[in-house]
Amino acid sequence: MTARSMSPPGEEILDDHAADPRVILESLQNIARSNRWFGGWWAVRFGLDRLVSDLPRGTSLSLLDIGTGLGDLPERASRWAARRGLQLSSLGIERHRVVARLATDAGLPTILACGGSVPIGSNGVDIVTVSQVAHHLTPHAIVDLLHECDRVARRGVIVADLVRSRLAEAGFWLGARMLAFDPVTRADGITSIRRGFSRQDMELLLDQAGVRGEVHLRPGFRIVAFWRPGAA
Repeated sequence: MTARSMSPPGEEILDDHAADPRVILESLQNIARSNRWFGGWWAVRFGLDRLVSDLPRGTSLSLLDIGTGLGDLPERASRWAARRGLQLSSLGIERHRVVARLATDAGLPTILACGGSVPIGSNGVDIVTVSQVAHHLTPHAIVDLLHECDRVARRGVIVADLVRSRLAEAGFWLGARMLAFDPVTRADGITSIRRGFSRQDMELLLDQAGVRGEVHLRPGFRIVAFWRPGAA
């Protein structure tokens, strides 16, 4: 995706391909902590539970995580699936070269690629997850991303992101200081929330992408959309 695909307001560290890798790593580690404490993982889990609850124990599944960061969410998803008798193998996609290398080093095979043009065949994986990626993009680029998710997935797609809210900004400001997040992550977190979505925003984007999914507001000022491929 080009710079013109990036969403205002402001620029976050993960939008900058020239950023210091040490700063990127620290920020990603804090984002992983945020996923644990502020609802990121629970939002993804909510979608997973609804897409795989009908599967028998012993089922094998593949998962593609677009914009995977350090791969913490696929790792949690694999452990969650194992407790339910499911075998989940995961693959990440990152458009940021440094982040792709860090995710691979952390144990998640990760492809350097763009979410708007996924180098995987149609119906090539069971589940596609996209967590806190859409808010980085313009509406047009988000629609392209949703199209690709729908094309690639066999069983379902989960798009989890942030709700735009002044109260969410205040909550993150306080929580980030309590957890001693670095200054870059604290600033980027506020920018991310300001780039976030309302329920109506997400429903409109799904409609423009030609998919019919469910959209839910979840604790931690999270929004989750999920659908099964081909839904229209």
